[in-house]
Amino acid sequence: MATQLPPQPRIGMVSLGCPKALVDSERILTRLRADGYAMSADYEGADVVLVNTCGFLDSAKEESLAAIGEAIAENGRVIVTGCMGNEADAIRAKFPEVLAVTGAHQYEAVVEAVHEAAPPGQGPFVDLVPQPDIKLTPRHYSYLKISEGCNHSCSFCIIPQLRGKLASRRIDAVLREAEKLVAAGTRELLVISQDTSAYGVDIGHEAREFHGRQVRAHMTDLARELGQLKTPEGEQPWVRLHYVYPYPHVDAVIPLMAEGLLTPYLDIPFQHASPSVLKAMKRPANEAKVLDRLRQWREICPAIAVRSSYVVGFPGETEADFEYLLEWLEEAQLDRVGAFRFEPVEGASANKLPGAVAEEIKEERYTRLMEVTARISAAKLAAKVGRVLPVIIDDVGEPDEDGDIGATGRSQADAPEIDGNVFLRNVPAALQTGQVVQVHIEEADEHDLFGYFAGK
Repeated sequence: MATQLPPQPRIGMVSLGCPKALVDSERILTRLRADGYAMSADYEGADVVLVNTCGFLDSAKEESLAAIGEAIAENGRVIVTGCMGNEADAIRAKFPEVLAVTGAHQYEAVVEAVHEAAPPGQGPFVDLVPQPDIKLTPRHYSYLKISEGCNHSCSFCIIPQLRGKLASRRIDAVLREAEKLVAAGTRELLVISQDTSAYGVDIGHEAREFHGRQVRAHMTDLARELGQLKTPEGEQPWVRLHYVYPYPHVDAVIPLMAEGLLTPYLDIPFQHASPSVLKAMKRPANEAKVLDRLRQWREICPAIAVRSSYVVGFPGETEADFEYLLEWLEEAQLDRVGAFRFEPVEGASANKLPGAVAEEIKEERYTRLMEVTARISAAKLAAKVGRVLPVIIDDVGEPDEDGDIGATGRSQADAPEIDGNVFLRNVPAALQTGQVVQVHIEEADEHDLFGYFAGK
């Protein structure tokens, strides 16, 4: 007689915010599946819905509250977690129906809340079945989170209040996770944290044994080790560094990019260039040295792409400060640039600074900055026309009426979701997502490249 396993409670997940929050969502769902839960792709099929919130900006909080409201309206059984979890009273005041509220990366607390709301339906046989980790990104790329929290006290940011001080993971644990991800099909590792350059500072850069050798918990050691990884086919995965503060030791990873061990890409949050604005932001004001270092990096690794983000309309920012930023950007010639209009964040010291910038001026400066950076981007991409570049494939389309197949991918200068794309025409029918192929670039616009398949 067949044994009937009890039905598994089903969990829905709404994940908001940055890639670091996405990793939290993956870990929560992986733990819940190990506890006997199934996943639901919609509200209707879920016994409980988790909303992983973002609380960095007021606009992000509004999006999080809207997501909580939608989940309650569509399902009714909602648990809130994430960065906005430290505002439990405000959430409960607006949504008294929520079952529980937990903070950022409080995995045990949110799992316990799910257990209470929908007891696991684990049977005697479920424990024996090994389950792979749940991924919320496509199979071919993965975020590798190396630490939590941040030791900086930037005046516009409340990340240390939300996620605490820097807490680095053990280097051997990070490297084992990276190996596991690559063995399971990851072809691009995106290294993330609040401050990747500070990795290991809090634990004295302690060394751990990995494959018979001692490896320090340090950004350069980590980068060198990740550069040794190989896929099951013997190929080298792309390794992309995000949230890199330009500390002096960052110079040491540029030769690794030149050697092909790391993807020639750095995501550096400069935020501004004017010394007076950087001082008000409580960030290091070394913009002249940064320009010198950018030149040196490009001499060592000409292929390096640098992306950054900037805040316009920070309290006290004058027209002269903004013009200084534009001139700095003209000289820096960064490959990818994002911009944000300053928003007060509850609890941030910047809110008390004098010299608030009018909203219409913020908008005007934002438009001007984006025009300058779009022109720089267009020129840099135009210089790639006629070249053959390696491209990782994100999506392969269906044949059109003529039987031609298109595909979308990214060059080494493009991180997923935030940078540009490479659009391919007339690709082989056998082309698969996650493959790295050679693409002949035919055209370019301000953000994207266009070309055709030129071989593997």
